[in-house]
Amino acid sequence: MLTLINRRHWLAAAAALAAPPAAWAQDDTGLVRVALKTSVGVITLDLNLGKAPITAGHFLKYVDQKRYDGSSFYRASKTPGDPSTGMVQGGLRSDPTKLLKPIAHESTLKTGLSHKDGAISLARRAPGTANSEFFICVGDQPYLDADPTAKGDNLGFAVFGQVVDGMDHVHAILGSPTSPTAGVGVMRGEILSPPIPILTARRVVRSAA
Repeated sequence: MLTLINRRHWLAAAAALAAPPAAWAQDDTGLVRVALKTSVGVITLDLNLGKAPITAGHFLKYVDQKRYDGSSFYRASKTPGDPSTGMVQGGLRSDPTKLLKPIAHESTLKTGLSHKDGAISLARRAPGTANSEFFICVGDQPYLDADPTAKGDNLGFAVFGQVVDGMDHVHAILGSPTSPTAGVGVMRGEILSPPIPILTARRVVRSAA
């Protein structure tokens, strides 16, 4: 039988082994860093688990379970009149067997986050249907934020993080060739041909700075 002191030492050691590296855990800024390794380069994200715990936590489940490995960026939507801005969309569109359950909508009015340049946000249809599909803004896109004065579905999309390195790769994806006929509705002409593979998605250590 373990003595009380030995038991305390054993429990402390077990807790230390079970705990994730400190730099991976939510720090005092509430940020968790993730690297998307794509065929055009690495896109590094800071996910705001502090301000958007539901959405960022959901994305991290996909990362930790390696569900995004082998997925892709498949859509490039350019702003009319300014093709250097818009958004790129990725996810598990081609592999629904990897999908988790949808999550509750986390409004930008609640989180205080916004669809600024480099923001990563979860795509959705009706509120509460968001799942694996996400997009990254190229240029500020404030019209995607919640707006209680707008008509209809005015809840916007759920921002949960920000690109901190690799925006040049995001620009490259936005400028990649698209099919003029693929896609339905607003997505017609915006489907990348070919898609840009996401090779891996992993948590990475955040620097002390």
